[in-house]
Amino acid sequence: MWEAARLRPTPAHAATLDRPAAPWTMGAMATRTLPAAALALAALAAAAGCDGAPVGGVEVTPGPQVPAGNPARLCAVPPDGAAEDTSRPTTVVGDGTPRSCTPEAFEAAVARAGIVTFDCGPDPVTITLPREVKLVNDAGAGRNGDLVIDGGGKVTLSGGGAHRILYMNGCDPEQHWITDHCQDYPHPRLVVQNLTFANGRATEADRGGGAIYARSGQLKVVNSVFLGNRCAATGPDVGGGAIYAFQQAGPVLVVNSTFGAPGQGNVGSNGGALGSIGVSWTVLNAVMEHNQAVGVGQNPARAGTPGGGSGGAIYNDGNTYTLSICGSEVRDNAARELAGAVFFVSNDRSGSVVVDRSTFRANPGLDVQDLPGFFVLAGSRTVTASTVE
Repeated sequence: MWEAARLRPTPAHAATLDRPAAPWTMGAMATRTLPAAALALAALAAAAGCDGAPVGGVEVTPGPQVPAGNPARLCAVPPDGAAEDTSRPTTVVGDGTPRSCTPEAFEAAVARAGIVTFDCGPDPVTITLPREVKLVNDAGAGRNGDLVIDGGGKVTLSGGGAHRILYMNGCDPEQHWITDHCQDYPHPRLVVQNLTFANGRATEADRGGGAIYARSGQLKVVNSVFLGNRCAATGPDVGGGAIYAFQQAGPVLVVNSTFGAPGQGNVGSNGGALGSIGVSWTVLNAVMEHNQAVGVGQNPARAGTPGGGSGGAIYNDGNTYTLSICGSEVRDNAARELAGAVFFVSNDRSGSVVVDRSTFRANPGLDVQDLPGFFVLAGSRTVTASTVE
């Protein structure tokens, strides 16, 4: 959380930041307004609901798939960021037919931990889950909950617009404690690869991650796509329409992955795609587009507002941590408040932002610093071989 008195913008911007909760024309940026499609998506996010219809089942979903990551692959992937070897799975979901890939079979596979793959037939399938699926912290051969889920590029996991998709929490006693220092313990280790996560919805007012909530342990995302996920539409610190991470043992690795597409962006009060407190991120060869931060009032919330609205794509808060982005395309995201692309605050100024060989374009929000689409309070900010406009 950042101190409003200490970080007030210049007087020219003060009236803009203190404006009433207005529609999407950005005050001092009146020439930069959100497109109609963004308005419609924001309205949908504000409603943040579903019709109560039951969800759960599997269907074949042929047709072109949204590609994972920036095809240019500009940045080398280190060994720890590579896809895991899943040639010897613990559990195979399905027996070669779509209808065998049931939500129940997937949930049972997750409960066993280890390596999970799918055999749902030759065509892409969508498995719509009737509830969020929770990792069991003491499951698996190592009794540490470690789990790799590999969709083979043909599986979409959907929350049906009703609930979160995956929940990992090493500090949750209901999922079984395996350590007395969950805040920095490296297990469970969750790896998701070659998957699409769609229409997940986090319903809690203070906990984001419509697709994935990851507290404790270690999260890695490889060759995956996140579409239409959402968390709470207002709140000063809630964020991560797609992924929310907290108390990770090391940096969250996001490799060759896509967040959002036209008409299918991820939405949250803050950080339409990614949100976290005190967590480092390494984002390589990603695409982030059409994600939105739709809260109102920033953090801390202005009087009379519910708070939020910063970081159209990414919202990071905390003290000592690093956001590293390389080889990525970040475009057409939007924030109702600060930073249409990236909001990064290191309260004690010990954190750092590193951007390399990336493009940031058309990410409208309140720009009160020199770098369009960014709001950064950090010990260092480095931008090399990149376009920011």
